[in-house]
Amino acid sequence: MKKELALKIILYISLGGMLFSGYLSYSELFKEVCPLAGGCTAVAGIPVCVYGFFMYLVIFIISIIGLRKK
Repeated sequence: MKKELALKIILYISLGGMLFSGYLSYSELFKEVCPLAGGCTAVAGIPVCVYGFFMYLVIFIISIIGLRKK
């Protein structure tokens, strides 16, 4: 697989992850409702989905940088 194709796939997966974890984070922080049936957990007082959002954001930014460098 070529580098550019791999980076595009990573970009789209991270975008989907940001949308999903962003929705969960928004629901947990602003609506104060956990949209998951099993319940939401928190680490150091911050919901886990917020950590996931920032992880996907970092991956998204790194893949954009990789695609721009060519």
